[in-house]
Amino acid sequence: MRACGPSSVVTSGVVGLLLSGSLTVLLTLLLLAAPAGAQILPSLPLRYVDTTFVPPSGSTLVVPAGGDFQAALNAAQPGDVITLQAGATYTGSFTLPNTPGAGWITVRSSAPDASLPPLGTRVNPSYAAVLPKLVATSGPALQTAPGAHHFRFIGVEVRPAPGVFIFDLIQLGNAPVSNTATTIPHHLVFDRVYVHGDPTVGGRRGFDLNADYSAVIDSYVSDFKEVGADTQAILVFNAYGPFKFVNNYLEAAGENIMFGGAGTSIDGLTPSDAEIRGNYFFKPAAWRSQSWSIKNLFELKHAQRVLLDGNIFDQNWQSAQAGFAIVLTVRGEGRMTWAPVQDVLFRNNIVRNTAQGVNITGADSSGPSAGGHRMAFIDNLWLINSAQWGGNGELAQIALRPDDITFDHNTIDQDGAIIFADLGASLGFTYTNNLIAHNGLGIAGSGTAVGNSSLATYFPGASVVANVLWGGPAANYSNYPGNFFPSSVNLVGFVNRAAGDYHLALTSPYKNAATDGTDIGADLDAVTLATAGVVSGVSGPPDTSAPTVSLTAPPNGASLAGTVTIAAIAADNVGVGGVQFKLDGANLGARV
Repeated sequence: MRACGPSSVVTSGVVGLLLSGSLTVLLTLLLLAAPAGAQILPSLPLRYVDTTFVPPSGSTLVVPAGGDFQAALNAAQPGDVITLQAGATYTGSFTLPNTPGAGWITVRSSAPDASLPPLGTRVNPSYAAVLPKLVATSGPALQTAPGAHHFRFIGVEVRPAPGVFIFDLIQLGNAPVSNTATTIPHHLVFDRVYVHGDPTVGGRRGFDLNADYSAVIDSYVSDFKEVGADTQAILVFNAYGPFKFVNNYLEAAGENIMFGGAGTSIDGLTPSDAEIRGNYFFKPAAWRSQSWSIKNLFELKHAQRVLLDGNIFDQNWQSAQAGFAIVLTVRGEGRMTWAPVQDVLFRNNIVRNTAQGVNITGADSSGPSAGGHRMAFIDNLWLINSAQWGGNGELAQIALRPDDITFDHNTIDQDGAIIFADLGASLGFTYTNNLIAHNGLGIAGSGTAVGNSSLATYFPGASVVANVLWGGPAANYSNYPGNFFPSSVNLVGFVNRAAGDYHLALTSPYKNAATDGTDIGADLDAVTLATAGVVSGVSGPPDTSAPTVSLTAPPNGASLAGTVTIAAIAADNVGVGGVQFKLDGANLGARV
């Protein structure tokens, strides 16, 4: 875990801290929140989805095999539980009603809890025998009435009839179109559900998820694939948020998760406040020999305040796109002048078996948008191999002037450029404490020479310091002192690169050489801890208590004048992801 001034980076949970003070305090906080050289870091999500299970307090409605599930949905009242017969099939298109009241209605398998994975453990296809099955034959298996709310599904399988292609297997919102805030569904949780397309013909998407305070947790979403069209495990484009996607297996040919890609039905709406932790984003390698439209593992076209922490992004190749695993490219869809991609924190993730790393743009080349701003990549491991997966093997492509982009403490093993830039200058660029192969192009741009010229043209005023660029020409970066250029990877001092251990050995000259006194490269112990259960689906202990936070400086009751340094500590039973500072209710920034 890497220290950041008076607080620390750990794995989960976010707390807020309310302060009173002056504008001087605001300026001090923003400086404290940034790693060395950064201009502005992303804001953390301001709202989070609470998925704590609320035990039913009402009646139990039993729907036997062959029973009327829709009648039970219509009759259920807040606090009730609907049990579906384990293993039974319920065929149709079922609608979640807008039931008065704020209590939860639980829909679950009749199988005892001991037959399901425990809370915090992902369901998988081996549990299919005890999961009741909602089967679609034409339209969605599940959809929502306008304003439907407070439903939690536990231990249910949702799938198409054999050989049937379904466009939206679970459609939350937009049926009919949600065109006011009050008609957007909200408070919908899918907990340990198995959602999949047909293994032969595929399906367009698992969740068309346009619902506020919505969550998919501990679930398995697979086989969403199509020829000639985008497919998604989860798509969000027409809800305010917040959203929570934690400890899921997510499989789709197009984009495993995508925000945006379609116009909103409400002017000014931007999907906001997404918590995306502990997910396994995966494309089966067998799809390479098939004709599905393959694009990327995660994409934002319209979103803000997105936290991606402790995920594994695995297997993505050049096909219908250039092979970038992560795509952050703003799109206004022809009319959404307000649409941004901004405040994205990408931390403690592993990106591996991919043709390229991340594609970032600062504007929509085809129409109006609010642009791309404040994206930070901190403490990640990137393993990029174009020789195996196609593409150019780049860590990042940056175009159309996004601002305040930070790469800090990343470990990258790639066979292409570090950064390739195009179409305008980006301000506030920070590249610090990273450990990476230089290869032929290093930091380059369209029409400019490697190093100094490209940085001056495309990233004026950039902070580029304390990076190890093995095999690179030091003379090309003479305007950016404080970097390191070992002539070969053998001089870096990895513990065992061939075996996949990218820790620095005790004898490495780059131990404790970062601007903050730690090792150059990612904090691999923190990455390992954050991703420990991602492949297996065992995410560790559930988050059973609210985080706590306290102000440690200045002391309570002190009289203050001039510039004031603020310090805080926070704790939680599973760790703290950051502290959001507020001054008299206004957001000042975050410690990440």
